[in-house]
Amino acid sequence: MNNPLIEIVTDESGNTTYKMKTFDIKVIARLTGGLAPTITYMHQDKDVTDDIRAIRFHFENPASYIENYASFQRMLYEREQRAVNELYESISMKPKNMTTGKQVLWSFFVFLLIMTPIFVIVWTK
Repeated sequence: MNNPLIEIVTDESGNTTYKMKTFDIKVIARLTGGLAPTITYMHQDKDVTDDIRAIRFHFENPASYIENYASFQRMLYEREQRAVNELYESISMKPKNMTTGKQVLWSFFVFLLIMTPIFVIVWTK
């Protein structure tokens, strides 16, 4: 497999194994027009999204031939979740750093603000 994220390691007895070269992957989530975010993977300011997809969608299960793939996949999953959460927090309407009670009041206020035109129309008829 010719992938810049995978290295071939030969031990003292001549056995060849594969390992992930780095766990230093930055995950970025963006909205590009659809409902689901687009996730990009960066390593040393280089886009490695296609390399990660090539590993994940290889016809053979990557965990069967890459020694540290399970821990690499776990790390990516955590970073993907964090990136998506940060994206949705950045586009959320709710103010940050509020207590639960204030968040409920804020949600109720936004609901009333949105429903006011409907209430006015119904009341004037």
